[in-house]
Amino acid sequence: MLRSFLLRRLRPYLDKHSYFREAAVQLEMGAGLVQHSVASVLPIVIRPTPRRLTIAITASCNYACVGCRYGRDFMPGHYLKLNMVRTLLDDAAAAGMTTVRFYGGEPLVHPDLAEMIRHANNAGILPYITTNGYLLDRKIDKLYAAGLRIATLGYYGWGSAYDEYTSRAGAFEHLCKGLAAVRSHCGKDFKLQLNFLLMRRSCSLEELHRAWDLARTHDMTIQVDLVHYSLPYFTEGPNRVLQFTAADEQVIRRFTEELLRLKSSEPGRIPESETSIKSIPDWLLKGPAMRVPCDAYEMIWVGADGTVQLCYVTFPIGNLHQARLRELLYNDAHKAAAKGCFRLECPNCHCERNTRIAKHLPSRLHYSH
Repeated sequence: MLRSFLLRRLRPYLDKHSYFREAAVQLEMGAGLVQHSVASVLPIVIRPTPRRLTIAITASCNYACVGCRYGRDFMPGHYLKLNMVRTLLDDAAAAGMTTVRFYGGEPLVHPDLAEMIRHANNAGILPYITTNGYLLDRKIDKLYAAGLRIATLGYYGWGSAYDEYTSRAGAFEHLCKGLAAVRSHCGKDFKLQLNFLLMRRSCSLEELHRAWDLARTHDMTIQVDLVHYSLPYFTEGPNRVLQFTAADEQVIRRFTEELLRLKSSEPGRIPESETSIKSIPDWLLKGPAMRVPCDAYEMIWVGADGTVQLCYVTFPIGNLHQARLRELLYNDAHKAAAKGCFRLECPNCHCERNTRIAKHLPSRLHYSH
């Protein structure tokens, strides 16, 4: 709670001074490294410390992406009402959470997104959205007025490849229009991140360079997200067409080497650490056999049907239709989930790989070469 209070107080200052912001991040990772090292011997030190809230405010989506089940057979028809989200945000703020991610489905199809953003800001929680960008040019003014200053957008390939993945003609054009609208209407006072989905279809130097150029054009950072095998709302495509196999190892390694080269040319464009980037081939090829302790005990995930879990994949804690968040935090299920995630008593996904690598001494040593 003290850490969260200090972060809220210092956030405006840290946002303006990148040196101190980076120093704060390194200090936090150092503390996490000590905690995880001790926990490998004394697991009792792992306790739920929720700091990040992720809310799927609706399961509805205006796309039908090859790798996604939202809007079809995952929580179809479900969404969270404004009053429930307001109460959820109040409870999250009282618990010391500092950030909230609004996503879906597609969050921009929810009519009350702007009010949710405004309420988060008023509660002292930093809001951001993950969107496909199709409606962004039409809604950015209202969202900006509500206090939104951060958005992340998925990248699935250039032009027709993007349209094919999303199953919507003109989708890539709308993505570019949305990015241009943000920069035109909001200027530099808005952080944009391009989430590059690394899958078999996009694992090429050509796609990486195109994404890099797009990010530079709109002054975006780049985050590489790895194709999933354990998310309950994700599919690997027909005949696992999106997923990698051992035969793809050299292609993956060339992609990773080029990603490292690009980072060295503009370090701020790719915030992920070099150590974490070097681990990407192993995450993709080893899958659940990649045994790096998880720090999902720092987050809470809420689904469009009110489900409350520790993370995107598993560790259910309760449901908002039966109890408020404040009644679910730190209960026996939450405490057990915190220890369970650290011990990887789960499908062991590759979410949060950057912080997991940073807090795991054997991995830091292995990938630092």
